[in-house]
Amino acid sequence: MTAASPAFQDNFANALLDADRAVPEAVTSHTARTPRKRFAVYRNNVIVGLVQALREQFPAIEKIVGEEFFAAMARVYVVNEPPRSPILIDYGNGFPGFIARFEPAAELPYLADVARLEIARTRAYHAADATSLNPAHWNGLDPAALADTRATLHPSLQILRSRYPVVTIWEMNAGGIEPASIEDCEAENALIVRPHFDVEVRRLPAGGAAFLHALAMGASLGEAATSAAAETPAFDLAANLAGLIGAGLATALHCTTAHKDIAP
Repeated sequence: MTAASPAFQDNFANALLDADRAVPEAVTSHTARTPRKRFAVYRNNVIVGLVQALREQFPAIEKIVGEEFFAAMARVYVVNEPPRSPILIDYGNGFPGFIARFEPAAELPYLADVARLEIARTRAYHAADATSLNPAHWNGLDPAALADTRATLHPSLQILRSRYPVVTIWEMNAGGIEPASIEDCEAENALIVRPHFDVEVRRLPAGGAAFLHALAMGASLGEAATSAAAETPAFDLAANLAGLIGAGLATALHCTTAHKDIAP
């Protein structure tokens, strides 16, 4: 088995993450035929590096569970779900699902959603740049044609639906607000977007997730409002439009009836 063969590479990768596996036969050094100690150091560095990558992507998770618990949980994840891509910023996409199945974290059922929010922040940060419409651009839109208008949403926009007060929990563990009890908090849906330089996390109003999802799928404002109201009777079109405009979520508008496009 040569160092260039796929079989060796698989064997090498598996040995790196499993301390019970022997050093691959093709691995040698000038001081030892089977460099166990050196390989053990390399193995440890790989695992420590991947745990650190998770720590950097999920700081709120580490704050919630503590450094020791996080390190142990991340190590189990690394061993069982090694990277499948050389792009390290993609590593950890499966972490929320792993957390949801991780028995020692069962007492924190909201933890997986907080991890999903942190992944959404990373994706928003690395999304393509785009110029948001200035609120003044909306003034040129005929109110009568508003229902038939379609909006192109910012490429960084992410939506997270949760059964838990996910934004509140994240804010309390990201330094946004002081920690407090969440016992009386309601479920929250999150909007994650980077309209300018910084990633923003916002609570969506009632029906906001359905409204934005419909717009992202190509629905007109009228169609999106109808869809959101059907899902959430408390949907307030004026409040959601104010959020759409004020947060800079749209990068272009197209009015079918007026045959008019609006862009920065």
